[in-house]
Amino acid sequence: MIPQEIIRRKRDGETLSKDEILFFSEGIGSGVISEGQIAAFAMAVYFNGMTLDERVALTEGMRDSGQTLEWAFDGPVIDKHSTGGVGDNVSLMLGPLVAACGGYVPMISGRGLGHTGGTLDKLDSIPGYQSMPGNKLFREVVSSCGVAIIGQTADLAPADKRFYATRDITATVESIDLITASILSKKLAAGLDALVMDVKTGSGAFMQEYENSRNLAQSIVGVANGAGVKTSALITDMNEPLAASAGNALEVHEAVQFLRGENECHRLESVVMSLSAELLVISDLAPDREKAKMDLKKALDSGKAAEIFGKMVYGLGGPADLIERASEYLPLAPIKREILAQKSGWISQMDTREIGMAIVELGGGRMRAEDPIDHGVGLSQFVELGDRVEKGQPLCFVHAQNEDGLQRASQRVQQAITFSDHQIGGQPVVYEVIG
Repeated sequence: MIPQEIIRRKRDGETLSKDEILFFSEGIGSGVISEGQIAAFAMAVYFNGMTLDERVALTEGMRDSGQTLEWAFDGPVIDKHSTGGVGDNVSLMLGPLVAACGGYVPMISGRGLGHTGGTLDKLDSIPGYQSMPGNKLFREVVSSCGVAIIGQTADLAPADKRFYATRDITATVESIDLITASILSKKLAAGLDALVMDVKTGSGAFMQEYENSRNLAQSIVGVANGAGVKTSALITDMNEPLAASAGNALEVHEAVQFLRGENECHRLESVVMSLSAELLVISDLAPDREKAKMDLKKALDSGKAAEIFGKMVYGLGGPADLIERASEYLPLAPIKREILAQKSGWISQMDTREIGMAIVELGGGRMRAEDPIDHGVGLSQFVELGDRVEKGQPLCFVHAQNEDGLQRASQRVQQAITFSDHQIGGQPVVYEVIG
């Protein structure tokens, strides 16, 4: 086959065969396809789109460009993936909860991107934790604990790494077809039986418009099921931070509190339990969502999920007693100060992306790929949409390394929050389940 002929056919709006797409995917992974050809192909897909069959073929081709994992457990191999948001630490609780209910969760996660936090950056705030272990240790921890949360190794879906790097510099990231293949190629390479997607919508999501979020959710569900992995998607709200805190160590600490039964954030609990229950149902670990939520609550209340999280952390090099002594191990920035409301009123709107960027500016995210992360900075104890706040009351707390960073973050947060003279109506946390 000739690469430029495949590009020409997609440029002209034609439907590619499975063999053509597999040939192109293999060439991306092996280096036979040039960067210029990748860019041309990505732009052709961006403008002309792909059919469901084409998306399935592209996903499978990128999956098969490297190693694919195989497991031999007495329970289903399952996972969850989020499109990213602010204060989204769900994976840290979902993994051990689902493992406590009989699932095996080899979770391959990513680092922060733009204004959104990354699960690996959160876990790196735990002293000694190996977020990029060898394959042998990864398998051992999944086998012994039921869950291990790590980063993508070089052997998994190498075509996706190369494809994404080119898309990132050619303005073709925002293609639902290519986003779908990118997400799922890595997940399917992990050898999953079932997957649940958390597709965010709102001011802090990459897909801010609901219809775009729904289209992405439907695409992912269609392609993953077409590739043989049972998959559902939940569309969840990102018009405000999900957890009560945002920032790497702060979110780990909140996850530990959740697993210890000390959670006070109803939004976080709703998303964690809804995603976890959906996973139990589609993997046949529970007959329905009601029974799944009962099993999850038992795993939480009994302390089993917390015990599993602690074992996972220790198995991957972290402290054995993190659950009991999290505040002693997790780094905290030296300055903690309130951001006070400048007026009285009802919290009616938040620019969640700006709140995320305030954390990036504090050092909790990256301006450039090579930037180091400050795990101790962030924001905590957020007000929520619909709250009544009086002038001089705190909107949240800033955790900063210096006064300059604190002032910049405070200004961003103040500008991101809108007040109203009237209380707004409540909005759902989980909008829709797409199965």
